[in-house]
Amino acid sequence: MKIRIKGNTVRYRLTRTEVKIFCETGHFEEKTQFRDKTFIYELRTKAGLEHLDANFKENTITLYLPEKERERWGDSEQVGFQHTIVSASGAELSLLLEKDFTCLDETIEDQSDNYPNPLANK
Repeated sequence: MKIRIKGNTVRYRLTRTEVKIFCETGHFEEKTQFRDKTFIYELRTKAGLEHLDANFKENTITLYLPEKERERWGDSEQVGFQHTIVSASGAELSLLLEKDFTCLDETIEDQSDNYPNPLANK
């Protein structure tokens, strides 16, 4: 799973295997170990939600997907989900969760488990 943070935008991208594990278990996480702390970013399902939601607590970013979406996302053509939440101070946080497609340009990154890019055959 990849995470991209730019300003008030958080974006998660998952490979085919990661989507499969998430859809089966309702949870997927990655960890980055620093000298004295571990940064965790995770995806979880949550009942009762209508849209993506997020939280940051104890060095962990948790992105929540509504339970009803998890049940069908892996086998569907739907690329992902997007939602903007507003903090108590009025700041907007844009959330994006999507399947990771292979890049169209050259990259040294292993993309063998990525979804085929729909633009590759155009």
